Amino acid sequence: MVKPISRPYSQYSLSALELLGQLVREARLNKALTTTDLAARAGISRALLQRIERGDPGCSIGAVFEVATICGVPLFDQEQRQLTTHLALHREKMALLPKAVRVRMKGVKDDF
Repeated sequence: MVKPISRPYSQYSLSALELLGQLVREARLNKALTTTDLAARAGISRALLQRIERGDPGCSIGAVFEVATICGVPLFDQEQRQLTTHLALHREKMALLPKAVRVRMKGVKDDF
């Protein structure tokens, strides 16, 4: 299957990506990290870091989350943790997504 050249994104998604990129940039500057230093710490190229800071939707979510974590940008609302299974798995709600998009986790039926 051929990869599409461009993919349509909702304005909400693009705005959320732009906001996250701005938060990463602001946190990087507050920590006095250069783009080269942060990219090296995250194990990515400087160009990818610049794309993340611009809110490019084509960036790997793993790279975006790693950069945000290194900079100290909160990704999840820690106060709304809840136990979901007997194995003490925690469900965390993404601060960037609207409530209607969040999917409730169901317990695993392993009594077979």
